[in-house]
Amino acid sequence: MDFPISKLEKAEWPALLHEIPDPPKQLYHRGALPPHDHKILSIVGSRAATTYGRDVVQKLVAGLTGHPITIVSGLALGIDSIAHEAALAHNIHTVSVPGSGIDDNVIYPARHRRLATRILEAGGGLLSEFDPTFRATTWSFPARNRIMAGMSHAVLVVEARQRSGTLITSRLATEYNRDVLTIPGSIFSGGSEGPHMLLRLGATPITTSRDILEALGIDVD
Repeated sequence: MDFPISKLEKAEWPALLHEIPDPPKQLYHRGALPPHDHKILSIVGSRAATTYGRDVVQKLVAGLTGHPITIVSGLALGIDSIAHEAALAHNIHTVSVPGSGIDDNVIYPARHRRLATRILEAGGGLLSEFDPTFRATTWSFPARNRIMAGMSHAVLVVEARQRSGTLITSRLATEYNRDVLTIPGSIFSGGSEGPHMLLRLGATPITTSRDILEALGIDVD
């Protein structure tokens, strides 16, 4: 099945992107964008995900099944790809925002090109402000993070060290007046440094799927 790349008109952008102070100049997409009635949840976290982080994502995403939610992440190693995989496993709409263009030849990381195809085949989408054949570079990931934060109603941080690129996304979410959610972790794990710092700063602690639904304003009764 062919999934052509299209350049979006501004009226077609995810609505919340129009609110941020540094919107993209253009957006390219393949596949399906989040439905207008969906709440958009970005899930981000460590590339070096632990078994705990993987289990948390899989359990929490499973509990979102059947609700009008789109899971957004960045296709990266670790928590990002786990979030996409969990969404696919439970038939939840998912959109990837890679740090590269969205042509098959440049999807980053290359090992997740098949995952990108599976997202498209399942009715999800790929989204990027970069030219379709742009190859990922160091500065493109922070730029990508603002797209994820800007288009989302909330950002869920799962495992991140205190000096982590993941925390760029949470900082941007705060600046854009989005809800920041995070998972408490073990005090013995370096991956808990970022979440615990976010909790001290006022992030919403998440321990169940119901917590996420309530944070997104979705009726759970």
